[in-house]
Amino acid sequence: MAGGGRRQAPPRVNVLAAAMEMIAERGLEKLTMAALGREVGMSSGHLLYYFHSKDELLLRTLEWSEGRLGAERARLLTRAGTARERLDAYVDLYVPDGHRDPHWTLWLEVWNRSQNADDDARDRQAAIEGAWHRDLVALLAEGVSRGEFRPVDPDRFAARLRALLDGFAIHVAIGLRGTDRGQVLGHVGEFLTDGLYAKA
Repeated sequence: MAGGGRRQAPPRVNVLAAAMEMIAERGLEKLTMAALGREVGMSSGHLLYYFHSKDELLLRTLEWSEGRLGAERARLLTRAGTARERLDAYVDLYVPDGHRDPHWTLWLEVWNRSQNADDDARDRQAAIEGAWHRDLVALLAEGVSRGEFRPVDPDRFAARLRALLDGFAIHVAIGLRGTDRGQVLGHVGEFLTDGLYAKA
């Protein structure tokens, strides 16, 4: 009968996309359950039923965003070209677009909240980190085997490179003065030239 049925909740992916859009447009501080509920036509209580807490909402939004980034990373890393070209693409994807990059803003908040997170949440965060690490290790191993890179230990070099990227990425995301995306890419390029590309 017309107009008599209960309004259906939007698919969960629509809620996560709306949360990410709110972070991008208004900042993380404006993302409340009530504000998100208004955005997607749900009550904050209904959102809590689905996500149980804001921490869980943020982690699920991050997982959704990482799923999209993971697909883009897979596309970049499987395309034709040298290992060095694909490593440049990996770094470019890793580094934030600029101050208040929404994906990195969300990552920083999830990291901050992880101090009190349960084992399940920590395992899910580790899974995200692990995917980036495994892809980088595989790419480095390929470059070493082809003779494009120096004979480094791929796992150890990946750990150091990602630590460098994380540190610089935080500077960009929070808008630390004197550190912008271009400068960061320059620093990382020098690190790779000295440690990976230069022949011994």
